[in-house]
Amino acid sequence: MSEMSDEWRANIDAMEQTARSMIALGDELGPSDWVRPTDCPGWSVVDQYSHIVGIERWLLGEAPDDEPRTAANTALDVEAFRSWRPEKVLDELRGVIDRRIAALRSGAVDLTSVVTTPFGARMPYGDFMAHRAFDVWMHEQDARRATGRSGNLDGPAAEVSARILGGALPYVVGKRAAAEPGRTVVVEAPGRRWCVEVGADGRGRFAEEPREPTVRLRMEWETFVRLGGGRVDPSEADVRITGDRDLAGRVLAGMSVTP
Repeated sequence: MSEMSDEWRANIDAMEQTARSMIALGDELGPSDWVRPTDCPGWSVVDQYSHIVGIERWLLGEAPDDEPRTAANTALDVEAFRSWRPEKVLDELRGVIDRRIAALRSGAVDLTSVVTTPFGARMPYGDFMAHRAFDVWMHEQDARRATGRSGNLDGPAAEVSARILGGALPYVVGKRAAAEPGRTVVVEAPGRRWCVEVGADGRGRFAEEPREPTVRLRMEWETFVRLGGGRVDPSEADVRITGDRDLAGRVLAGMSVTP
């Protein structure tokens, strides 16, 4: 049995919480809700559930095929479950999550093993579970927005997601937006703030907020999430911009970090 650190336990807790929240949401949905389009082009609400079912079945070793799940084939399970009734997909998710959480908590999964994730990075399985919480939470939020049932925006999976999306900002500012050395970008959402400064080497780093940053971007938390998840065109996002608008536009254009 692998040793479980507090951080890895929290990652598993976050994944379970958002998965249970997504299941509870599914219990509220009617026939017209399941077929509503979501922010993922071509995916309905039930497709969001199918995607999570498929990934978690694959991680359990229960996939009906030998295909690895990657960022390039996210529609594989969506297509496979298109003939299933939404109620069947929901019931399958309920059972899959029960089995996954039991396996993770029992030590059947070696959390210290370094794995190649579906998005191509290599990391200990315990760290990977933060990304599973993030993925499930993002798709839960897709389903909630599509059905007009806002919720779970501030739970443990939301905090994990804030760390992942916020943690990408130095790369976004320094690499994607190509901000010049000495430039500073502050991104604000209610209760959250990140300041990135670009060093002489052109790399973005978190820094103390200066009195007058080059750019300040203020937005709602859900807007930040949608930008980071590629769920909204930056030109249509409700963002208050102060400072260098050209750099602001490049930062906003580069914020999507999900596959």
